Amino acid sequence: MPGKPLIRCTVPFALACLALALATSASAQQKDIERFDLYAGYTYFTTPDLNLDEHGFHIQAGYNATPKMAIGFDYSNVSGHNSLYPSLLTMTTQLQIATALNDLALEGLLPPGYQLSVPTGSTTQTFAAGPELTIRHYVPVTIFVRPDLGAIREVATPHPGDPIAALIVQGLAPSGHKISWASFYGFGGGVDWNASRHLALRVQVDEVYNHLFNDLLKDSRWTTRVSVGPSFRFGGNILAKK
Repeated sequence: MPGKPLIRCTVPFALACLALALATSASAQQKDIERFDLYAGYTYFTTPDLNLDEHGFHIQAGYNATPKMAIGFDYSNVSGHNSLYPSLLTMTTQLQIATALNDLALEGLLPPGYQLSVPTGSTTQTFAAGPELTIRHYVPVTIFVRPDLGAIREVATPHPGDPIAALIVQGLAPSGHKISWASFYGFGGGVDWNASRHLALRVQVDEVYNHLFNDLLKDSRWTTRVSVGPSFRFGGNILAKK
């Protein structure tokens, strides 16, 4: 999209570079690769364009089809809050708000220097599935990189702090909240520190692009997800001879 970068050079990109470096430099390889993988951990979302930080949980289920390729499902659920300003909204919405504020000013009901700001709570869910490239050339760690393709759902609940903000919110979200679904795309990766054949500590980062509330917010945006937690492996060694 015009004015927006398609790729950001962030932690996932650095992890991919690290993965390639280790893959070419390390000689030992993992000999025990369990067929299934379950992960559950803490996750943190940040969307700088909206000054929005969210915290919650993240779960994954994976199937190791080959030593280098896994297929899995990914879900996360987070919540947080920010403040919305007219400058973040579509031009049509900005015009509606400006007209309403001007009408209030003409009636003498707008305080001098009034600036509209609406504190807003949000709950966000993500759903994704797809392939993941795994690099197992270094026994203590498993490195992985993946494309991120999926859907994101957010519920935004405004909490206006004054009667004027309440009047504006009533016109934009009569039900008291707004719900939006959108697709996203991006990339991610991470590292498993292998404590044993059945347990690892996972640290991962994802960077995705989306346009939630496109009827209200004027720009699409990048969201970064950072997650950490245990990964459990089971189902038998896929390298074992039958």
